[in-house]
Amino acid sequence: MKSTPENDITPIELYQMLRRRLPILWGFAVAFLLLAIIICIVSTRRYEATGTIQVAKESSDSLGLDNLIEGVGGGDAGDSLSANINIETQASILHSDTLALQTIKMLNLEASDDFQPHLRDKVMGWLIGWMSPTGVKDSANAILENSPQRRRHVLEVFSSNLKVKSMPGTRLIEIRYLSSDPKVAADVINTLTQALIDYNFQTRYNATENASSWLSAQMEGLRQSSEALQAQVAQMQRDSGVYSIGTTDAAGREQAYSGVLDRLQQDTVALTAATQNQVVKGAVYEAAKSGDAEMLSGLAGNGLSSGLSNGINNSLTVIQSLRAQQGTLNAQIQQDLVKFGSSYPKLAEEKANVAGLEKAIREEAVRLAKRAKTDYDIALATEASTRKEYEDQKAAADVLNDKAIKYVITRQEALDSRALYEDLLKHLKEAGVLQGLKSTNITVVDKGRIPAKPKWPNVPIYLIAGLLVGLGIGFVAAILVDRLDNKIQESEEIEHLGFTLIGLVPLYDRSKIMPGKPEILQDPRSSYSESIRKLCSALMLSRSAEPPKTVLVTSAVPNEGKSMLSANIAASFALQGKKVLLVEADLRRPMLANRMGIENRDGLSQLLSTEPEVIVNVAYPDLPHLFLLPAGSLPPYPAELLASERMRFLMKTFRENYDIVILDGPPVLPVVDALILCEIVDSTVQVARLGLTSRISLKRANGLLEARCQRSVGVVLNAVNARSGAYYGYYGYQQSEYYGNGSHKTNEKA
Repeated sequence: MKSTPENDITPIELYQMLRRRLPILWGFAVAFLLLAIIICIVSTRRYEATGTIQVAKESSDSLGLDNLIEGVGGGDAGDSLSANINIETQASILHSDTLALQTIKMLNLEASDDFQPHLRDKVMGWLIGWMSPTGVKDSANAILENSPQRRRHVLEVFSSNLKVKSMPGTRLIEIRYLSSDPKVAADVINTLTQALIDYNFQTRYNATENASSWLSAQMEGLRQSSEALQAQVAQMQRDSGVYSIGTTDAAGREQAYSGVLDRLQQDTVALTAATQNQVVKGAVYEAAKSGDAEMLSGLAGNGLSSGLSNGINNSLTVIQSLRAQQGTLNAQIQQDLVKFGSSYPKLAEEKANVAGLEKAIREEAVRLAKRAKTDYDIALATEASTRKEYEDQKAAADVLNDKAIKYVITRQEALDSRALYEDLLKHLKEAGVLQGLKSTNITVVDKGRIPAKPKWPNVPIYLIAGLLVGLGIGFVAAILVDRLDNKIQESEEIEHLGFTLIGLVPLYDRSKIMPGKPEILQDPRSSYSESIRKLCSALMLSRSAEPPKTVLVTSAVPNEGKSMLSANIAASFALQGKKVLLVEADLRRPMLANRMGIENRDGLSQLLSTEPEVIVNVAYPDLPHLFLLPAGSLPPYPAELLASERMRFLMKTFRENYDIVILDGPPVLPVVDALILCEIVDSTVQVARLGLTSRISLKRANGLLEARCQRSVGVVLNAVNARSGAYYGYYGYQQSEYYGNGSHKTNEKA
């Protein structure tokens, strides 16, 4: 099965494509280089002047109003952002129409050559005006400011020649202007810079004057408001009863005295003590009501007893003492009971004593409860009285607190109003002086100077760009042409199509061809002659059984070099000592006899039609084994003659009388003759010419031959430049001088 060509392009194939299409590649490169040279010659020289200005850090405004605003965008980040905004603003002002028109007017740029309409501008203006509605037309004697069309044109020209760029990381702005006059370019930079300085000064001056006028009218009201607030603060201080003692605490706060707050503090302490006393008396009273002797004895000597009355403390002490005696008697009873038994007489006495102690404890507890009740009622009354006094003082303090808050707020307002009034008054006085000062934050670092050489056209850049663009377009064009070209360009293409490539024949220098003599005889040591010998060897090995005796040499279309190849193959076999017959089998356009310098009167057509006794002559005296049978006169029906039995008989006769017979046949695709001849020969050679034979015609012709003769057809690639990629792709090396002085050069014409 035949394979199809691969679509992927390898680097080697790309190199081969470019090598094949070098004329296209260099043609575009030279064309664009010449175009760049022409542009450099005919272009108007344009000069670029450069200037640099510095935008200093913005100080406070002339009235110092920004100092009154704190914490807005503060810090380094705010300063950096403000600086960037300021620089970009100044750069945008340099690009403004106002400064542009001012500069154009001062330098009378409208009359210069750069601002005159060119033919291109006129044509484009006419086309735009024809396709779109016309705008407002300029008046005859109107100034530039009142002429929309003129103004638009000069602003476009000025803007296209002006370049303003802020330099990153600095406060510098670079200004560039391009003009055909170097002096004008420098003047534009300097005039535009001065216009920016004047614009900034005028803006500051107008702002200061307007602010001063407005503030002068507002200052009187601000002064009266400040005085009223001061009077209100004094009155509120008297009403509040808070008096300043003229000192400050560690935190810097002003020290003040208030009788209401002092009394509130005393009542707070008294209320705390009364509450604690009421809690203690209540606890003792609850314990006394319970009558628990153990609990009451525990209160004696406790920390709470320090706040109790003497009577209660004495009762607690008595109960504690009785409890101790009771405990001692109980212990004695238990001891006697264990020691003497229950019948011991003294036990009754001891138990009676214990009962007496219990009764005494109960009686003392009753007395304690009465005393605790009295003390508790007194404590409740005292706590209630103290709390009422505290609440009264707290209410008075709350009223005082409200007044104090209003006082503090009003005092702060009075202080702020006074500070604002004094600060504005100070800056208002300074504004009168600043109005007369011409201050600006714009500094000229480099003024515009007359350039020494033109900026445009940049000849080296233009030439390099022209060459690179030409090479780029040439590269694309070369690849495109090569991909669209259907001609055979490489030896690998034949093998990719599935055909048998039996040989490759180099291109021979036509200037060396001598009429009437094969090239292998003219230059036997050349690469061309060696390739013919290799081809003859391949033909002898093309059949496994026995070497072919009859060989048809044909091609897909005319002018592929089959006749020249047939003559040289025949001459090569003759040089080997074989008896060779070269038959000119093209009965339609025979060229072999004339090429070899032999008269074409009687030949193959006569043998096939009238059966005369045609004498086959030796082609060359120095090749006695090479015989030539010309085509003869042109018959009316050449295909029928070649397909006749007479032709088969002649071929049989040729086989018997010659060692090898070479038939120079007609092309395959135009006529059917070659298909007829391929049936009666042992081997068929199809010639394909590099750069001439298309893949389609090669494939079509090869398919017809193989289908007709039922055997493989060998393909020979002809006219291959020995320095080309096709030669390297077949042999694996490029042509060298190995063949000696007789080798032909590889830059031959086709």
